[in-house]
Amino acid sequence: MRVFWTLQNQEVWDMSQDRGYLQGEREYAMFPKEYEWMIHQMKKRLSKYEGESPIWLWVNKPDLRRTGYFESGVKFVRIKVELDEQSVLLSDYDEWHMVLNNDFLANSEQEYEDYHQGKGMISKEESWERIFAWDRKRDSSWDADEDRELQGTTGKISLANVKSVEYFIAR
Repeated sequence: MRVFWTLQNQEVWDMSQDRGYLQGEREYAMFPKEYEWMIHQMKKRLSKYEGESPIWLWVNKPDLRRTGYFESGVKFVRIKVELDEQSVLLSDYDEWHMVLNNDFLANSEQEYEDYHQGKGMISKEESWERIFAWDRKRDSSWDADEDRELQGTTGKISLANVKSVEYFIAR
């Protein structure tokens, strides 16, 4: 078991308390098309995943002094959960943005240029799967960030796995 954190709209948390489990809600998905891609990856990589809309997790406790998690005035909760690591698909947070931006995820500047000149060895969608191999070899001049920020996704979370809940209003 491992500790993870999730940030949820308070309405989602309230619904979860009524039904006994936390689950991602498609109507709250910020990037529906990209979330569908992640659902496909979860089906491929997590043996017990049942196809629910993903719940986004943080490996490290989110610092709410940073902005951008929710629009100003939105009521939300920061939830600490304890989950079996086999039920969580970890990925590189920064590289996830290549999926969101519909761009090729290269290991080097040369590979990026080759892809955009039509000389790529793999497809853009195949390159996205690299977000799950955050420890792979990359050209250090292309990717100097050695401190990878990991995120996770999972399906349903039983309320029995919730260890704490903190309430906030976004600034």
